[in-house]
Amino acid sequence: MNTTIAYFDENAERCFADAFTITERSNQDRFVAELPAGASILDLGCGSGRDTAYFRERGFLVTPTDGSARMCALASDYLGAPVRVQEFNELDDKELYDGIYASASIMHLEYDKLVALMPKLARALKPGGLLYVSFKYGNQDGYLGKRYYTYMTEERFAELVATVPELEATQVGIFGNEHPGQPDFRWLWAHLRKRG
Repeated sequence: MNTTIAYFDENAERCFADAFTITERSNQDRFVAELPAGASILDLGCGSGRDTAYFRERGFLVTPTDGSARMCALASDYLGAPVRVQEFNELDDKELYDGIYASASIMHLEYDKLVALMPKLARALKPGGLLYVSFKYGNQDGYLGKRYYTYMTEERFAELVATVPELEATQVGIFGNEHPGQPDFRWLWAHLRKRG
């Protein structure tokens, strides 16, 4: 059984505080630059709610969700609005969002569950909608403590995208760790556009 959600429930206050040590916003800015004004965004695995607040401040209509009930409670307090408790596999929306922002979130699924999630993400996007994802870079899937990670390289990500014909990867890049004081591991990020 994947124990990642239990980890976040048990360590919610520390994880919430850690999120605000990141001040870099280039991923968020790059994402919203490709969305229409006032677009609807699903912040999938919103954690602290930090990105939801950033997008709302810029006039976007954001729906934040997270699988950890404790993180949702903290994010709700921070945002002054409800955050829906929802695991990734429970996503069942159809053509509802102009954009889905999944920053360092769906990487906590095992690869086979990630493959199963991708068509749901495509279905939840409006035609032409944009999906942002990020993963730790590499190929050593497994647990770090109680948190599970699926890692990505460019080649593996291309294989994942190929399983979802509705989505096309339009940008793929690498960036370094944004947490001060932590090891300088790398991340793979990507934009995927829904065809149509």
